[in-house]
Amino acid sequence: MSRTKAYVVWQGRRPGVYHTWADCWEQVQGFSGARYKSYPDLASAEQAFQGNEGDGLAPTPLVLPPDYVRQSYSVDGACAGNPGVMEYRGVATATGGEIFHRGPYPWGTNNIAEFLAIVTALQWCNERGCDWPIYSDSQIALGWVQKGRCRSQLPLANTPLGAEIQAAERWLATHTYPNPLWKWDTRRWGQIPADFGRK
Repeated sequence: MSRTKAYVVWQGRRPGVYHTWADCWEQVQGFSGARYKSYPDLASAEQAFQGNEGDGLAPTPLVLPPDYVRQSYSVDGACAGNPGVMEYRGVATATGGEIFHRGPYPWGTNNIAEFLAIVTALQWCNERGCDWPIYSDSQIALGWVQKGRCRSQLPLANTPLGAEIQAAERWLATHTYPNPLWKWDTRRWGQIPADFGRK
């Protein structure tokens, strides 16, 4: 009797066991830090997904702790050098599914990335009428957003990134939002789900 392959996604848009490569690929394509593997049959895939992988190649499934709001969004920034090449993104906290990704920009800082990530998440929610909480692991960026201004001293006048910062500040000055902005507790919960995984 022939056996049909199955696929395990530990880190992707929706972790789980999938019967077809197309379904698996939908969960991991373009997902930063995706972890997945094929198995010869459904039984072995399900066993691996439950944490009984024998060859040590499979990652630990992303298990989120119960003491924060799963129905939320998480944001993070990354910078290669500070200043350096910068990017940022937002994800659904519970699944890790990416909702936006901006960059890379040739010159920025981690704090700028975190600031823009929060504002972009607020704009994304505003366009959809969503009041879910937004988590960031940057206390500095949360403070900047609450004050409505990016406090970076980096000279960015007449650059695309500078224009984006100004647009974000204008948006904050002209909009209110219902979304709670909360600090992600890395010590208790591990890396924020939007983390780029480059530490």
